[in-house]
Amino acid sequence: MVTVRSMQIEDYDQVYALWMTIHGFSIRTIDDSREGVERFLKRNPGISVVAEMDGRVVGAILCGHDGRRGCLYHVCVHEAYRMHGIGRAMVVHCMNALQQEGINKVSLIAFTKNDIGNAFWKQIGWTKREDLNYYDFVLNQKNIENFNA
Repeated sequence: MVTVRSMQIEDYDQVYALWMTIHGFSIRTIDDSREGVERFLKRNPGISVVAEMDGRVVGAILCGHDGRRGCLYHVCVHEAYRMHGIGRAMVVHCMNALQQEGINKVSLIAFTKNDIGNAFWKQIGWTKREDLNYYDFVLNQKNIENFNA
């Protein structure tokens, strides 16, 4: 049986190991380090989640908000545990937590080549925006992005 619960920094090693199993996944050297995730969890207490089965983390979401809008980051379920409602349960947990914080809208970014992820978001009722462009600017060049092939 799967348990969905709030992520704690003590989950980091298992969450990081999970991230390393996800093909096409992207993490940053600083933002996704133990220190970066700990900073994120402290800023957004109780909102990020893990899914556990038999004492092992099989899914995770970093979730936070800026007081106005929520955002989901690094949504993933181990390949061997997909198609069992784990991703949906984690998303619902995060959305409920955001609603309790008074947040009315939540967004996420999915890579265009992430066919599995994009199909998941469409299947659970999320809307793909076609009316905007997403921009970012790297402030710290040491925060290198690495993709899992």
